[in-house]
Amino acid sequence: MPASENLSSQKVAGPSQVLSLADAIAIIVGLIVGAGIFGTPSIVAGAVQSEALMITAWIAGGVFSIVGALCYAELATAFPSAGGEYHFIGRAFGRHLAFLYGWARMTVIVAGSIAVFAYLFGDYLSRVVNLGAYSSAIWAGLVVVVLTLVNAAGIREGKATQDIFTFLEVIGLVLIVAAGFVFAPAPPSSPVPMEGAAGSGPWYMGAGIGSAMVFVLFTYGGWNDAAYISAEVRDRERNMSRALLISIGIVTVLYVLVNLAYMKGLGFDAMARSDAVAADLLKRVWGPTGEKIISVMIAIAALTSVNGSMIVGARSNYALGRDWPLFGFLARWDEARGTPRAAMLAQGAIALALVIFGAVQNTGFKGLVEYSLPVFWAFFLLTGVALFVLRAKEPDAPRPFRLPFYPLVPAIFVLSCAYLLYSSLAYHGTHALVGLGVLALGAVAMFIPRAKR
Repeated sequence: MPASENLSSQKVAGPSQVLSLADAIAIIVGLIVGAGIFGTPSIVAGAVQSEALMITAWIAGGVFSIVGALCYAELATAFPSAGGEYHFIGRAFGRHLAFLYGWARMTVIVAGSIAVFAYLFGDYLSRVVNLGAYSSAIWAGLVVVVLTLVNAAGIREGKATQDIFTFLEVIGLVLIVAAGFVFAPAPPSSPVPMEGAAGSGPWYMGAGIGSAMVFVLFTYGGWNDAAYISAEVRDRERNMSRALLISIGIVTVLYVLVNLAYMKGLGFDAMARSDAVAADLLKRVWGPTGEKIISVMIAIAALTSVNGSMIVGARSNYALGRDWPLFGFLARWDEARGTPRAAMLAQGAIALALVIFGAVQNTGFKGLVEYSLPVFWAFFLLTGVALFVLRAKEPDAPRPFRLPFYPLVPAIFVLSCAYLLYSSLAYHGTHALVGLGVLALGAVAMFIPRAKR
């Protein structure tokens, strides 16, 4: 029996279906659209050095995300759970492998991402309102505390906040599209050197399509976390697949338009050599005021990512606590508020500790997230394989949404994940040992109760 079914017969408080299709779309779009789209397009353009290849790469990123979303739609509608990937991996491969994934999410992947985006918010808001030497850390800490309290207050408060942030974020991208297509003067016929274009050009120039796709898919990342709200979506048998496909469709169109706007407003060569492509475009259109605008826009994008990560991250922690007595305190679901309050507060405490550590050490957490990439892609790959395993293991389970063109579509997804796992190992090398160290600590924690007995 799958681990997460051990408690299924117990009458305990748990997720209820309170999210509409629009709520789910807002959460997923907010999870996908982060600060990456304001910076990675220049890397992608420089890596491929071709306008057609650049646009093709962004379209391909949307196609890959749709392929993955179709796989997740079958898993999420057949096995809805607040545990998301933790639940799927547990059903397919057993509770121990699921524990290691839940441990990695709780200790590094989600809390680290929250800290990174909180610092990003602090960095950019400090350009508008500077609070001194530790301005970024102060803003980051405030964001973690305030949004943790908002989400601990209830799912209604969390989703309302996400709806507002997502709306503002999309408006910001529309503003970039307008700046590039309508307001920007024609770029000069000869390329204008940008900062960071010394020598033969930035490090990514000519890196190739493989390198470009790593950054494209990083920018599309986050749609998979929709699995963690599958148990709370109304009419999920129909709405989960619709929410995923509509969200990725919206994001793909926005990303392509934004890249075209960068290219039209700056020129392809200047875009490829830019250190801050969005800032360069808005500065060209509106001068110093444009720089202030882009700072606020990126800060809002960071807030959207923090809030969305908090919503889904607390739910995976809740699922971990529900199955493992060592973390049983995380399994308290506040039915009145519709949220795993204890898991939310614990997650906020871990993220705040990372922010404080960053202030003391005068370092950020981008490295921590990069170290976790091989672990992330390995478990992502396992989730794709889980679809094959569960088709064979539980053939009679109701599947309101069945993946079309099986097994071709999930095979493409699994092979793509394997390539990205290889790419992350190639890019980070020995840094992967940090992720393995985290998993090793998780293995120790997993066997503590058995050792006590």
